[in-house]
Amino acid sequence: MRIFWPVFFLLLAGCTVGPDFERPDAPRKNQYEAGGDPDRIGGMRFGKGKVPAENWWKVFGSAELDRAVEEGMARNPTVQAAQESLKASEENLRAGYGIFYPQVGIAANPARQKFSPARFGSNAPASLFNLITLSASVSYALDLFGGEKRSIENLESRTESARQILSGTYLSLTGNIVNTVIAVAAYRSEIAIGESLVSLQKEEIAIAEKQVEAGVASGQSLLPLKSQLDDFEASLPPLRQKRSAAEHLLATLEGREPAEGEPSGISFDALAEPSDLPLSLPSEVVKRRPDILAAEAELHAASANIGVATAALFPSFALNANYGQNAGSMNGLFGNQANFWSLGANVAAPVFNGGTLVAQKREAVAAYRQSLAQYRQTVLSALAQVADSIRALQHDEELVKAESRSVGDAKDALHLAQVGYRAGTSDYLQAISARIRYQQARSVHLQALAQRFQDITAYFVSLGGSGAAIKPRARTPSGSTR
Repeated sequence: MRIFWPVFFLLLAGCTVGPDFERPDAPRKNQYEAGGDPDRIGGMRFGKGKVPAENWWKVFGSAELDRAVEEGMARNPTVQAAQESLKASEENLRAGYGIFYPQVGIAANPARQKFSPARFGSNAPASLFNLITLSASVSYALDLFGGEKRSIENLESRTESARQILSGTYLSLTGNIVNTVIAVAAYRSEIAIGESLVSLQKEEIAIAEKQVEAGVASGQSLLPLKSQLDDFEASLPPLRQKRSAAEHLLATLEGREPAEGEPSGISFDALAEPSDLPLSLPSEVVKRRPDILAAEAELHAASANIGVATAALFPSFALNANYGQNAGSMNGLFGNQANFWSLGANVAAPVFNGGTLVAQKREAVAAYRQSLAQYRQTVLSALAQVADSIRALQHDEELVKAESRSVGDAKDALHLAQVGYRAGTSDYLQAISARIRYQQARSVHLQALAQRFQDITAYFVSLGGSGAAIKPRARTPSGSTR
């Protein structure tokens, strides 16, 4: 008896079977590409070791874009669904914590019964009587091998996964809204350029028709001009359709019906290019990207399941107690002779189950290895996305520079044509043709700028959000930065 209580309390303290979760090792490299990461791309400097701002979209310096993002985060149904999923996980976790507390119940059982002495071989007549029972019960499961603790660990990890899924939903939504706002603004500007091309081409045709009437040009000279006009006019409907689709998508992302949406009033020229970009280290990205953190939480849950399956191989213990009163009438229910009680313990141990429990443990181990492989793949994909985004920005810079030179050349040609027309050394038709080429160059340059804005957005999303704010760098309507 002297050693009983120490042994009992030692067992009560118990042990937790199964592996304790350890976060996987961070990426070994401090760069995303074998040749090293750039310090700057064009006018954008990379702050190595820095993280994006939580409201990273403000780098574009647009109040209209900020409003769209805020409205989307407040009203988007996908975000609301993720929020409710997290709440459900949290409540499920709270329910799971109840296993660590005693389970108390009460019962009342008033009954009228008929007793037949014939059951015991007696010929006495049957009798009717009342029996009223009031009872209370208390039970407490002793988690000696940590199975319940591992179950709670699993629920906690599932809740963390739901939290990271919500964070990822926010990040994805903001990226989609920013991209859509950029697309709407770019389509609007491109349509305006297209309409100016149609107007200029019509003006050129009108002049050519007068030359034909005057006999200084043949009618065949009108055919390529009219064909070019047809091409310009044919380019507008697809652009208008894309703009409408982007506006409808923006309304959907903001949680509104397309009929409720108001066309975005943002001007493409009002968007600012950031002068500084954060460049988080790979070891930091794995701690910030929601998809990686969600995969880590799932890995943690799988690790806890190994403990649950292992604990099932050991005996389970529970303490229980009952106390109550029973009597044939309410008057006698609370007498000293009417009470009953019991105090005991339950022990249940698996003896033979055909290898089921052992197989379930092996299944849990295999599921953990599967989750580990999925986690590693998520990390690799995330790092590749960052590397792709950096390389895309480099290529965007090359393209924007080339198209900027094209715009500059077309602008110089237009200037010379206008000077020649005023000096009388060239006709007005040449000036119009130069204006058309200039507008065409502007259209291609606009597309390159829009692609760079969207690649900047993809870059921020690839880093996972959160961190210090970044100041925008102003951009002039011509596309140059200052």
